[in-house]
Amino acid sequence: MSSGQRRMGGQPLFILDEDAQRTHGKDAQSSNISAGKAVSESVRTTLGPRGMDKMLVSDDGDVVITNDGATILSEMDIEHPAAQMIVEVAQTQEDEVGDGTTTASVLAGELLTKGEDLLDDDVHPTTIVEGYSAAAELAQDAINELVLDVDLDDETLVEVAESSMTGKGTGDVEAEKLAEVVVDAVRHAKSDNGVRRDNIEVHTQTGAASSATKLVEGVIVDETAVHDNMPTSVEDASIAVIDTELDVRESNIDAEYNVSSVDQLNAALDAEEGELQGYAEDVLESGADVAFVTEDVADRVASQLAKEGVFVADSIGSSTAKDIVEATGAKRVGSLEALDEDSLGHADSVDVEKQGDDDVTFITGGATAESVTVIARGSTEHVVDELERALNDALDTVIAALDAGGVVPGAGATEIAIADHIRSEAASIEGRKQLAVEAFADAVDVLPRTLAENTGLDAIDALVDLRAEHESEGIAGIISEGQTGVVGDPVEYGILDPAAVKREAVDSATEAATMIVRIDDVISSS
Repeated sequence: MSSGQRRMGGQPLFILDEDAQRTHGKDAQSSNISAGKAVSESVRTTLGPRGMDKMLVSDDGDVVITNDGATILSEMDIEHPAAQMIVEVAQTQEDEVGDGTTTASVLAGELLTKGEDLLDDDVHPTTIVEGYSAAAELAQDAINELVLDVDLDDETLVEVAESSMTGKGTGDVEAEKLAEVVVDAVRHAKSDNGVRRDNIEVHTQTGAASSATKLVEGVIVDETAVHDNMPTSVEDASIAVIDTELDVRESNIDAEYNVSSVDQLNAALDAEEGELQGYAEDVLESGADVAFVTEDVADRVASQLAKEGVFVADSIGSSTAKDIVEATGAKRVGSLEALDEDSLGHADSVDVEKQGDDDVTFITGGATAESVTVIARGSTEHVVDELERALNDALDTVIAALDAGGVVPGAGATEIAIADHIRSEAASIEGRKQLAVEAFADAVDVLPRTLAENTGLDAIDALVDLRAEHESEGIAGIISEGQTGVVGDPVEYGILDPAAVKREAVDSATEAATMIVRIDDVISSS
């Protein structure tokens, strides 16, 4: 009897469309778990400071080179619904704390592997879910116990940022310099209410080494002056942000005008000239010496304003206009009638500078400036794109450390402690659920084991040494040193991770794995 068919009174009753496909029972569980594991394995070799990169080539030839887990999974063309859940794990991790996407994905895949073994041993899926949930709570307790009692000063935050960026194409020497830029950016954007992530932008520019990356106290605009005679530098700038077109108004309807004399033509031209002259006068009367316009500016308006020494940039994007408003305190006006002195913002300077082959506009020292911009430099587009991802991850991890619960030892030390704590508590859990709890602990071991493999160590020997060191010293991780790795105290080496990254990785990986394990029927229609 087919999967979409039941018999009533001896006659077949078709419930599903005849083109529908159904997989159920062990086959459905095996298919889903295999798909989830395959996605997890695709990013496993990118984990850690010695992790490798992936080259992703789209159908139209676009190339992305990265070892960022979220980027890899988002660029992959994944169709299997269970595999998509692992992608969502990485995306959730990225959205919530900005880093640890590979950790969460690898952990989810290993939880599925251990779950499959339990299913083969006839452990019920609900029992696995209950055991995993209990183990996840124990893992959170272990993380809380591991939070270091240290001041989150600049030195500690630089270590957090550097730990996040190491292995992401920045180089060990450059990572420290970039980490200092990241911490400076976060400090500038910090207020009594915490750090506003929106106040920190990363602006990419090719044409220089990554060591040229720097922090600007303000915002950067890709657009420059609309007229060659406009100033390239304005000090103590009064800034207007205008949301209307400074050009001759066009009719909304199709119309035809018959001009029968030269006087009529001159009158039309004079009216047009007067309209454009009025736009320029409105800007000048407001007191603005810098104007950012989201629409087009007519050449004659630009020429008149250039004569008066006013800097004007047009076709500014809406998000850029928003950044300028927040940095300078300007009011975004929708018409020139609303433009007056009270609507102007202020900045210490507005300067056009050459970055690589392009000119960009710097707005620095804004009146309400908490906004800062990190200018990320790189020799090629691929380099600068990966550097941008690394900087964004580092910014998010530093903010997570400040705003969401401090820091814990990195380099796999936290995972070793989590696994040890879960195993020590597993004996107190009755029934088959204990098997799932112990399996969870074994799954967590995949993270230090993968770090060891990627560093060039023997995975089994490294795990044995890690556990022994953890038992004797309390903290032990895989430290990348030279061309291989050693077992040591990550705190002494300055390898620190935000506790929030570990918490989120445990939660999101557990939720995805348990959801997939519970599925025993897949019905698809064409």
